[in-house]
Amino acid sequence: MSSDYEPGQTKPNNTTSRKNRLSNTISSMGKIPPQAVDLEEAVLGALMLEKDALSSVIDILKPELFYQEAHQKIFEAIHLLFQKSKPVDILTVTSELRQLGHLEMVGGAFYITNLTNRVASAANIEFHARIISQKYIQRELIRISTEIINNAYEDTTDIFDLLDHAEKNLFDIAQNNLRRDTQKMDEIIRQSLATLEELRSKTDGLTGVPSGFTALDRITGGWQKSDLVIIAARPAMGKTAFVLSCARNAAVDFKKAVVVFSLEMSSVQLVNRLISGEAEIEQEKIRKGNLQEWEWQQLHSKIGNLTEAPLLIDDTPALNIFEFRAKCRRLKSQYDIQMVIVDYLQLMHGKGEGKGGGNREQEIGSISRALKSVAKEIDIPVLALSQLSRAVESRPGVNGKRPQLSDLRESGSIEQDADMVLFLYRPEYYGITEDEQGRSQIGVGEVIIAKHRNGETGIVPLRFIGKFVKFGDLEEDFMPPGGGFGNDSPASGMYPSQDFDKPGNVIIKPSRMDDFSDDDPPF
Repeated sequence: MSSDYEPGQTKPNNTTSRKNRLSNTISSMGKIPPQAVDLEEAVLGALMLEKDALSSVIDILKPELFYQEAHQKIFEAIHLLFQKSKPVDILTVTSELRQLGHLEMVGGAFYITNLTNRVASAANIEFHARIISQKYIQRELIRISTEIINNAYEDTTDIFDLLDHAEKNLFDIAQNNLRRDTQKMDEIIRQSLATLEELRSKTDGLTGVPSGFTALDRITGGWQKSDLVIIAARPAMGKTAFVLSCARNAAVDFKKAVVVFSLEMSSVQLVNRLISGEAEIEQEKIRKGNLQEWEWQQLHSKIGNLTEAPLLIDDTPALNIFEFRAKCRRLKSQYDIQMVIVDYLQLMHGKGEGKGGGNREQEIGSISRALKSVAKEIDIPVLALSQLSRAVESRPGVNGKRPQLSDLRESGSIEQDADMVLFLYRPEYYGITEDEQGRSQIGVGEVIIAKHRNGETGIVPLRFIGKFVKFGDLEEDFMPPGGGFGNDSPASGMYPSQDFDKPGNVIIKPSRMDDFSDDDPPF
């Protein structure tokens, strides 16, 4: 059988074919692919000159990043020597290439020797390696864009498959090539001291985005940057009301730009809830438009603060992670958003149009990891609502209705990825109108801090105002002297080792999260 290849010539692999297609496409446009062949030669020569040079670039370079196929084979041989803990020099690389059958293809021993003559030292090898990586990313972006253009012209192409394929390819480029550098301790210390100096000037003790609830902010110091906060509850507990109250307080009272991604309710419905709480007009009246003249005047006089607030709402249904990440980046650039709220997590999709592979628990796991990744990347808190399982309803007793970490739906990954897990609980919903001390539980909602990676856990009681669909601080006369619920309350039975001498409307206990690794359950 005849062959299309000359003797000694290596059949091109997938990477080579892909590069050739890219070259042909760009050449037809009158341009050559982005490349830095001279730097590739300098880097390979430096790797064979100095034995410690490879450790500087081993996490930056991969064989496919090199433009020349010969350079890919040479670096592959160098990488294999590194894996075998063998020295890297002209002789060992030549020998390794000979064993792999690639020596003649790369130009023989003469070409290997010639590479070392192109560089004097490895002083700038890391900088050169990053340029090589950047050129590869440029080539990949051109290749992916060209494929998208060609496929988009095909009538037989499924548009959602095309979107999913494009998202995956772009995400893979970011995941595989854009890595944060390791920081030295002196750099981190300087950053930490600068942060402490900034916090020193604050007199309110808030280090993050305020929730607007005094007792809650006393524990958390506000919603902290790069934190993923999961807020979970059974239906009708007021999850949306709570996060809308948080968003309103941050945007109106503290002028922090906040974006709410509402996957369940429309933007008009959310705004109607905000208007109800701000103007203190019953939600039912606003929904029907059945307002008295004085109520219209009250509405217009009080919604001015909302109108001017830096509060953004996105009600895109079935939002997927790729869209979410892109929108957050854009909103951070345009409006300098300080907090993101997602209502709610189980309505998101891991891939375009819900075509994620694997079961739902794996998809929820990828979503929670992506939410945490966005929080770290943009350096803002992300608050995500989550549903609870029906196990809460089946447990007997007063305390049995309080949610636990195990009640989170698809809880394994959510619990692990979250920096904080808050549960909302309203005793009144379960017919509990008084606690054991005879205090009214009507209109009382508890925020249970079940997990707090960087602080304390506890229970914060708030006032739930159902007719205005909002939460507020609980009046001080509800609390016993010294604050807290008291040792004989139902809450104290849930958290028996708490400090009840803390000031304010809060029960606090030291965090147990430091006793476990991220892979272990906290309780």
